[in-house]
Amino acid sequence: MFDIPTCVTDYLLSFFKEERSLAYLLVNQDGCLSTWGGQLSAYGLLNLQQGEKAEKQIFFLEGLLPLEGVPLFFPCVKITSGICADVHLFPSKEGDWVLLLDATWDEMHIGIIQQQINHSNLIHRNF
Repeated sequence: MFDIPTCVTDYLLSFFKEERSLAYLLVNQDGCLSTWGGQLSAYGLLNLQQGEKAEKQIFFLEGLLPLEGVPLFFPCVKITSGICADVHLFPSKEGDWVLLLDATWDEMHIGIIQQQINHSNLIHRNF
């Protein structure tokens, strides 16, 4: 493993917290929510209950957990109206971690590119 200077990790943490609305959840192997933190309110995740099934509280987790040792990444998941997140899931000794990073800007940018491609295709079909 390589060493990362502290100033680099500090910058990345600050960036993820401020610019990408970092939020996290820890789900035990029994599927119950253990702990959480970060900017969960940015994703509409409010009133979470420790010890309750995670998939009952967080709809997009249904059927994904437990991870069984394999990390997963889902880009641009629509969390709520107007909010899109990159969802990272990875296993640890404590349970399965769920990280959320705001991807709303990415989704809008991809949408603009897709519109331009569609427009270009329409123009070329008409000739």
